[in-house]
Amino acid sequence: MFPGGGGMNDRKMQQMMKQMGIDMTDLDAEEVVIRTPDEELVFTDAEVQRMDAQGQQTYTIVGEPESRERGEGDSGSDDEPAIEESEDGGAAEIPDEDVELVATRAGASEDSAREALEETNGDLAAAIERLE
Repeated sequence: MFPGGGGMNDRKMQQMMKQMGIDMTDLDAEEVVIRTPDEELVFTDAEVQRMDAQGQQTYTIVGEPESRERGEGDSGSDDEPAIEESEDGGAAEIPDEDVELVATRAGASEDSAREALEETNGDLAAAIERLE
């Protein structure tokens, strides 16, 4: 306990955190979804804060979640990248925006980025990792 029986005021706490290299940021989140193997916890109108300390980011979510079965209210699963099929049943072309993003992030040519995306079935992170 602190002397005087009262807690530390918010301003003083923020000053101490800043001195220790901890930065708190309020995020204007519209929705937060936590996916478990069995369900999704959906927070709408939640208060979200990000704390940056020692190169780590920690998120705090305050609110009441709605629980729903995995994939309910979702057009598809996020486990597999969404690749649309063309009329002949084959994979459709990779979107140009994805190619540009991978090329920029990996410092590669657009042709190499497109090839990596095709090899990874449109998985952006895997394509970038492949090119790095």
